[in-house]
Amino acid sequence: MSVQQLEQFRETIRNQLDRTVDFWLKYSHDTQYGGFFTCLGRDGQVYDELKYVWLQGRQVGDLYIGVIEFNFLFCAGGAFLRKHARVSNSSGQWKCAFCLTRDGRAVKVQRTIFSECFYILALDELSRVTGDKDMQLEAEQVMAQLVHWVQVDPSGLGRPPLPGDTPTSSMAVPMMLLCLVQQLSEARGPQEALKYQSVGQWCVQQILRHVQRGGTAVLENVSAGGQELKGCQGRLQNPGHALEAGWFLLQYAAQWGQQDLRDTAITQFIKQPFHSGWDVEHGGLFSFLDVDGLCPTQLEWSMKLWWPHCEALVAFLMAYTQTRRPELLESFTQVYNYTFKHFPDEQSGEWFGYLTQDGKVALDFKGGPFKGFFHVPRCLLLCENLLDQLLQKDGTRAGPGPV
Repeated sequence: MSVQQLEQFRETIRNQLDRTVDFWLKYSHDTQYGGFFTCLGRDGQVYDELKYVWLQGRQVGDLYIGVIEFNFLFCAGGAFLRKHARVSNSSGQWKCAFCLTRDGRAVKVQRTIFSECFYILALDELSRVTGDKDMQLEAEQVMAQLVHWVQVDPSGLGRPPLPGDTPTSSMAVPMMLLCLVQQLSEARGPQEALKYQSVGQWCVQQILRHVQRGGTAVLENVSAGGQELKGCQGRLQNPGHALEAGWFLLQYAAQWGQQDLRDTAITQFIKQPFHSGWDVEHGGLFSFLDVDGLCPTQLEWSMKLWWPHCEALVAFLMAYTQTRRPELLESFTQVYNYTFKHFPDEQSGEWFGYLTQDGKVALDFKGGPFKGFFHVPRCLLLCENLLDQLLQKDGTRAGPGPV
């Protein structure tokens, strides 16, 4: 592929990043109570004042990009999160809420680790920018609690053991912990990387257990011992998660010099899920699949969602950057062409998140309980940086940053 084509990719991605950041900067900040509105309609109007902690944490974690106005919002959003996200029960145990009222009162707590994960993401990013050691310590303490819940005693999550419930391992859990290991280790020196090395190794081992059926399928759920489960839960495939896990593994493999792991990530977590998950009739990635070809029970299984395509763009471009294998860039181009044809809203900015199977807009809001300022800007920024690397290696001067 020509340098000119790579430059064109970068220019489009840079423009989309600018428009995405502008959209959230303009519409999401709550100047009265702090934090961010996440339920934003197509044109940025707030259609629900509930504030979802996943997205508060994600927005704080993604917003810092070195501009004074952004830094103010970044710190103000972090202050709202620290003041309101953690809630305690009558026994003194705490969790992070799933959603809050506009003024920060807890509405709902989930029995999972993910609100805490994005709380850590935000605090760590804030502590690195501000130099706040107490904030860094809090992030590390919450991380230690997560590891305890996941590896030792899950009772703190609040899920009672039931006699008919089979212990399962969801790939989302070790994936998210591996993401946090990389976040907490990044730019803090080799000592911090070694501090979380054993947790990272555990995460990688757990993720690899989801490769089933002789290496031909990545299953979203397996037994606690790493075997295939019976029923719909056991047959479930999530192409977006597999691709996201793929580039998490690529980062880990590059950090620790594990070429075998890199090759496994590319073959089994990127190429195979992409080819089985691609809709050959209409284009785009299915949201869910049944490994035996049965109809998935998830109602949105055939829809084309924004985030799997974001993960595919990052996965293929990162894999190509590390290996220079032409077929990986060809797959990136295939995803790029579908994504930038269907998801960006040229009228109002940002991206639509939910398309029908044939690529028409099904839901036109820009933010909701699960879509916010995260997957799109993370994807665009990572892809821009990867393209900068490729073009610099090819002797082409990288242009200015996105802002």
